[in-house]
Amino acid sequence: LCRELSDLETEKEQVLAEINQLQKKEKSCEELLNTYNSFNEWEISEWSDQRAVFTFLYDSIEFTIVFGSPISGDFFGGIPCRKIASMSFESLLDEEAAPLSSLLVQRLIFQFIESKGCWQERCPTLHYLPQVLHDISLVVSRCKVLGEEIEFLEKWGGKFNLLKTDINDTKVKLLFSSSTAFAKFELTVSLSANYPSAPLPFTVQTKIGNIGKEEVSAILSKVPAGNHYLRRMVSLIHQNLL
Repeated sequence: LCRELSDLETEKEQVLAEINQLQKKEKSCEELLNTYNSFNEWEISEWSDQRAVFTFLYDSIEFTIVFGSPISGDFFGGIPCRKIASMSFESLLDEEAAPLSSLLVQRLIFQFIESKGCWQERCPTLHYLPQVLHDISLVVSRCKVLGEEIEFLEKWGGKFNLLKTDINDTKVKLLFSSSTAFAKFELTVSLSANYPSAPLPFTVQTKIGNIGKEEVSAILSKVPAGNHYLRRMVSLIHQNLL
């Protein structure tokens, strides 16, 4: 019995040592990747010899990398560099409980992910991982800000004569109404993962009054693309037309 207890204690110490070693490796990899990325939106949830798992956007997107064989004589920041066997993305968002703005943000991020084709071709070894994480982080950051903009308009839209904000797939419908201007019209903007780096395609449907696409186009042409693009569009329409 004493021998069995001794063996169990030895085995326990070995397991704890292995866990400690993996935790040190994970921390080392995280510090290394952070030095490559001056800007990031990711967190490491797992790092082992078999795979690495990253999460984005409040743990609602999981990015899994399965490692292949080590590359002889090649190192990645002090650790053996490995080939990458596969890369996959999964949404962990509860679509039934999530607000429409969160669903929109997820759609746009996965639109970007799918537009890049085979990620393994873009990242055949660990050396390419920092750039991949950086590229994804940029899109996640921009889309996250967009979601916050929409939530702001849903909450405070009344200050801008914005009667209703609605989301349909990747389109946002903004219903403006003003008794002072005797006008009611719906502006529909089409969003993509490139937001806010380019002008947004839009349509205008007049409900009441004379404000239509021509009048709205004249105002939106003065709004440069960039940070808080959607909010600035709404604000300028309010200031100049309503």
